[in-house]
Amino acid sequence: METIAFRMVLNPGMREEYERRHAQIWPELVDALHNAGVRDYRIFFDPGTDHLFAVLSRTTDHTMDQLPQLDVMRKWWDYMADIMQTAPDHTPLSQTLDPVFHLSH
Repeated sequence: METIAFRMVLNPGMREEYERRHAQIWPELVDALHNAGVRDYRIFFDPGTDHLFAVLSRTTDHTMDQLPQLDVMRKWWDYMADIMQTAPDHTPLSQTLDPVFHLSH
């Protein structure tokens, strides 16, 4: 299992809408993420910057690189494009974060 983290940017004033949409996440998208090896996916919000901080665990044989080719993933990104920073094709703009500390049991 591997853990990765990344940052995205929410448009100002869109926190409640972002939370509402994620509370109603499509079951077929959840299935696609699980099938790609995504586990324990969490997203946090920084109200001072409108940044979203995401951290997830993924299996060593994950297929996350294939998610952008899935219709359900593309539709979700289209659905979210009006409330967050995205590329012209609606892929969320994200910055990979480097691990600098880990405390385990």
